Amino acid sequence: MDKRLKKLPTGIQTFEKIIKEGYIYVDKTPMLVNLIENGSMYFLARPRRFGKSLTLTTLEAMFQGKKELFKGLYAEQWLNRPEFKPSPVIRLSMNKVATKLGLHNMIDSINKHLCDVANLLEIELSNANNPGDLFSDLIFRMYRKHNEKVVILIDEYDKPYIDYIDDPAEAEKIRDILANLYVQVKANDEYTRFVLLTGISKFARMSVFSKLNNLTDISMREDYAAMCGITHEELLANFPDHIADTAESMQITEEELVARMEDFYDGFSFTGMVRLYNPYSTLRFFEDKCFDNYWFDSGTSTMVAKYLKNKNLTVEQFRNLPVSRDFVRNPGEMDSTPPEGFLYQNGFLTLREGTTNDYNFDYPNKEVLNAMSRLLSRKFLQTHYEDLSNLVNIHLSNRNIQGLVGDLNALLSSIPYDDYAKALEQKIEIQGFSFPAQEWLYRSSIFTFMRGCGLVVQAEMHTNRGRADLVLNYKGNIFILELKVAYKGESPQAKAAEAYAQIFEKNYDKPFQNPVCIGLAIDDEKRQITEYKY
Repeated sequence: MDKRLKKLPTGIQTFEKIIKEGYIYVDKTPMLVNLIENGSMYFLARPRRFGKSLTLTTLEAMFQGKKELFKGLYAEQWLNRPEFKPSPVIRLSMNKVATKLGLHNMIDSINKHLCDVANLLEIELSNANNPGDLFSDLIFRMYRKHNEKVVILIDEYDKPYIDYIDDPAEAEKIRDILANLYVQVKANDEYTRFVLLTGISKFARMSVFSKLNNLTDISMREDYAAMCGITHEELLANFPDHIADTAESMQITEEELVARMEDFYDGFSFTGMVRLYNPYSTLRFFEDKCFDNYWFDSGTSTMVAKYLKNKNLTVEQFRNLPVSRDFVRNPGEMDSTPPEGFLYQNGFLTLREGTTNDYNFDYPNKEVLNAMSRLLSRKFLQTHYEDLSNLVNIHLSNRNIQGLVGDLNALLSSIPYDDYAKALEQKIEIQGFSFPAQEWLYRSSIFTFMRGCGLVVQAEMHTNRGRADLVLNYKGNIFILELKVAYKGESPQAKAAEAYAQIFEKNYDKPFQNPVCIGLAIDDEKRQITEYKY
C-alpha cells in the first residue's frame, strides 16, 4: 500500500503544532465546547501520557480565537459565532517546576515559571517572592491589561507533590505551598472566565484544594469520559491507513490486528462504562509495529516502584476487586490511601461495572497487567530478573521441564522471608474461592513472574469440573501447571502425583490439544519444588 501515511503525533502535546504540521488529530472539541458552555471551574484527573496537556493547549487555542486551526473540526462553528470574543489565557505547567533541589529551590522554580509565563504574556509583575502573591498579581494584571476576564489552565497541578511520594514529611510542606498558590484562583474569581486544573491524583486534591472548593470534578462524568484517550470508534475512524499498513507489515488481517490492539492497549475506564485506548501506547505501536509495554517504559514505573518498595503485594489481589463509589471519588491522601487507591490514581487499575451501583477495580489491559507483574517480579528478583526471564523462555521453547522447575525454584528462593510469615497469618479469598495461605503465595508469585516475562498465562482457569492453577500459552504451546504444597510430615512425591492426577480428573486438559501437563509439589519447609511429574 501507499506508505505516505499521515504523521502520528507521538509525544506532541501542543494542539497548534499538530494542526499546522499535519499530524493526525482526534477531534475532542465537541466535549470542550460543552465544557465551556456549561460551567467555568473544573478539575480533571487522568493518568500520565493520557492527553491532558493536549486538552489544555486545545482549550488555549479556542479561547484565543485561533479560528484557522479549527477548520473541519466541531469547534469551528462555535468560534465563528458573531458573539464569540477571545479571552486572555494563563497556562501553567507544573512539570516545569524543579523539585529535586530542596524546598527553597522549588519555591524559586515556581516563581521563575510564573515570571516566564508573565514575560511571554508581556505582563510586568511586582517584586513579590511568594508564589501565591506572584500568581495573584499575574491574574489581576492580565485582567487589567486586556480588560477581559482571564482563562486559567494549570497542567499537572500535583507534580511537585507526587515527586515526594516516598517522603511524606516533605510532601506535607509542598502541599502547603501549592495550597497557597492555587487558592489564588478562588481569591481572584471576579477576574476569571474559565478555569481547568488537571493532574494524576485526586488524593492531593483533598487537602491542596481544601479552600478551592468551587471546582467541579469532571473526572468521573460520563459526558467527559472520552475527553482524553482514544475510543474504539475513534481508532477505526482516524487511523484506518495505519491499521492497514501495520496489519500488512505484521502479515495478519486488519480484524486480527484490531482485536489484538484492543486486548493490549484498550480498557482504561474512568466511569466504568466508556473504554479507552492508551493514546501514547497506541501511537508508539503504530510507529514500531510491535506489541510492547510503551506506557510503562515511558517513565510511569519510577513513582510506582518507589511506592512498592516496602509493600508486600501480588498481582492477583487487585483482579476484579470490589470498590465503593465513595472510595473511587475520594481515594484519600498519599500516606493513608490503600494500595488499590494509589494504583488507581496512577493508571495501573481502572474501573469496571460492579454487580451493584458500585465498581470493581481491575487492570485495564494486557500491557498494564504485564507491566505490573514485571515490576513486582523485579522488586524481589532485582538484578537476576532479566537472566531468569530469558531462561524461562528458552526452557519453554525447548519443553525443558527440569530447567523450568529450576527457574521457578530460583524465583521462590528470592521471595523475602517476611512475605512467607505474612502469608501464614492470612485467610486468602479471591472471588469467593478460598486458598491455603502458602499455596496462594507460591502460585501468585509464579503467576506474577510469568506475566512479567510477557507470557500469556491465566490463573484459576475454569473447566466444567474445576479450576486449573496456571495455564500458560507459549507460542501456541499449552502448559498446564497444577501446584500442591507438602506441609510438615507430608510426602512431596505423593503431592506431585496428586497434582498431576487432578489435571485429568478435573478435565483441565480437555479444552486444549496436546498440552504439557505438570504436577508440582512444593516442600513448605524448604520452600522449593522438590518433586514434579509431567
